[in-house]
Amino acid sequence: MKLLLRVFVYVLTFVIFFGGIGAYGYIRSNQEYWKPARQTPMPALQGVSVPEHNPKKPTVAVLLSNPTTEVFDFMVPYEMFAMTESYNVYAVAPDKNVKTLTGGLDLMPHYSFDELDRLLGKSPDLIVIPAMPMVDEAKVKPVREWIQKHADTKLLSICAGGLNLADTGLLKGKEATTDWKSFDYHEINKYPETTWRRDMRYVTNRNIVASAALTSGIDAVLYVISQQIGEPMAEKIAKEMNYPSYDFVKNPKIDPYYVDRTELTFTFNNAFQWNKKSLGVLLYNEMDDGALTTIFDTYAASGTSKVYTISDAKQPIVTKYHLNLITRYQMSNAPRLDRMFVSGVEAKTLAAEEVKEWNASGNNVVPEFIHSGSSERFMFDAPLEDLAKQEDVLTAKYGAKRLEYRATNLNYKGKPFSYEAFGIPVMLILAAWFTALFIDKRFIRKVKKGRQSIAHSN
Repeated sequence: MKLLLRVFVYVLTFVIFFGGIGAYGYIRSNQEYWKPARQTPMPALQGVSVPEHNPKKPTVAVLLSNPTTEVFDFMVPYEMFAMTESYNVYAVAPDKNVKTLTGGLDLMPHYSFDELDRLLGKSPDLIVIPAMPMVDEAKVKPVREWIQKHADTKLLSICAGGLNLADTGLLKGKEATTDWKSFDYHEINKYPETTWRRDMRYVTNRNIVASAALTSGIDAVLYVISQQIGEPMAEKIAKEMNYPSYDFVKNPKIDPYYVDRTELTFTFNNAFQWNKKSLGVLLYNEMDDGALTTIFDTYAASGTSKVYTISDAKQPIVTKYHLNLITRYQMSNAPRLDRMFVSGVEAKTLAAEEVKEWNASGNNVVPEFIHSGSSERFMFDAPLEDLAKQEDVLTAKYGAKRLEYRATNLNYKGKPFSYEAFGIPVMLILAAWFTALFIDKRFIRKVKKGRQSIAHSN
């Protein structure tokens, strides 16, 4: 019994110190990314800039949901279809309220579902389905029903948006794919009537195209563009984006990724990276939609950083392709920052006035033009390399894996791994050991010795 009690004490202290603290940190980090609560009042908004509707062009509806939508899955396909200038491209949602993208980027939809239906008088020509958490039935239901209502139109799911599409029942009896984590986390088991392909960047099935994780969505979008507008347009968009993996558009077959020991880096960053960096990103009119995405899906998604949008604009910031962004902080009430990013290759020109205002506001953090000098590189290259310098090489490499970005041209320089994220668990294990040892000696063994003394005295 004494041995069992001692084992129980040692196991319990380990669970409390390592498991309990780690689980708390992981859950909190995960919520900060997927449910980033706004800490400042919402400004009084007067209007939304909506791209002009051309009835001669096909219409692409890119979905937004509550409480959040994955930032890359939404913004990059939106930008790519808009870049062609061949589509009407709109951000649509169940209602016109402000929506949030992962990491804390707020924006206004162009239309509600009902408004877009009335405008078109028919289904959109293409519906893009990003990853949208399905944890609240009341919030998922309107999105599910609207997709089902337009089941006969062209449907394109991005990353874990494949699970959202499967939730509609429209993938029954079909092949599809989704992000690589969903296979090992058994999310796909909820939809056994779908044949899930792990070895494809994207899968086509009549009116449905489903892509794998994140950058695989670029391949899927380029494929759709090549089929609807032509191969030259798809090649043009890939070239303008400096996308290095166009070969996947023609041949999406891949060697699959798996959840393996590299996942430990991501898990420990979220669970034990207590001193997260505070990063600002300056919002300005005409900013590049995709370049902004890289700040959130590189730094905020790594579990090492919190990202805050900052601008002195009281009304929506309108991006290059007419998305309406709502800043969370003014320059006067910005939180204490470790770094301030100004994204986009043209940021020095387009954001010159905003940078001037920031420098004059008394903030001593110097703005960094993260994409400056990267006009001939893919938008994620510089942020991933910078993440290695800010944090460590393992974090940056896992960031590329999470994005399913298979480029071989990245040059990582930095610490080999996070001393904090891996050092704190060691300290917690030691703390658990010494606590259990103290309880063992102070209470369990002492009781045993006390009983032995009593027995000898008798």
